[in-house]
Amino acid sequence: MTITEAGAKTPGSELNGDRVPRLQAGDRLTVEEFERRYAAMPDLKKAELINGVVYMPSPVLHEEHGSPHFDVIGWLAYYRAMTAGVDGGDNSTLRLQVGANRPQPDAFLRILPSFGGRSTTVDGYVVGGPELIAEISASSASYDLHDKLNIYQKNQVLEYVVWRVWDKAVDWFVLRSEHYESLPADPVGIYRSQVFPGLWLDGAAMLRRDLAQVLRTLQLGLASPEHASFVAQLQARVARA
Repeated sequence: MTITEAGAKTPGSELNGDRVPRLQAGDRLTVEEFERRYAAMPDLKKAELINGVVYMPSPVLHEEHGSPHFDVIGWLAYYRAMTAGVDGGDNSTLRLQVGANRPQPDAFLRILPSFGGRSTTVDGYVVGGPELIAEISASSASYDLHDKLNIYQKNQVLEYVVWRVWDKAVDWFVLRSEHYESLPADPVGIYRSQVFPGLWLDGAAMLRRDLAQVLRTLQLGLASPEHASFVAQLQARVARA
């Protein structure tokens, strides 16, 4: 057993033969200590450090999170498959460089560094803000639209998409002049990424869980001249490297 700062006994974990305190929701830690404790808990599925505070979400429900998450991953994975130079992640811890933050977003897209992307990979971690992050949120009260929005903004994540499941709404934010602004859908309800040309989202279809229509709309985006130009730009960057 180990003793926390408050004096309560909690089970410890082993890391390289040393006893390491287990992460507890509400702990206030440095990023180094957070990573040390997280590494000692291989059974733990998700923990985040947000502004120096540990968040450990409750087990997720299928209808409220697991299934919507699956659809978002499918949408982003299809785009990645058709766009050389773009990488994606699912529940990967990010080493953000501004503040004491180690979020574990539901999904993200990034341009690989060899293609001119902003983030790098060190020791298996993505370091720096990816170009786009997506989160599945219960409602507007969630920390996804408060604390996490603020840290993504400060770390210059260029686009931030939040699906509010209970509210039946999608929020798409674009970083402009260091602040997030809402990106409206076009007149037919399609969101069009400003950072990843061709990444189109039929918001109404996603909300009603019509993944087939979501992917048909994405296919239209992938067939657009804007996407073809973006792919050519990425190829030109890697050729100059």
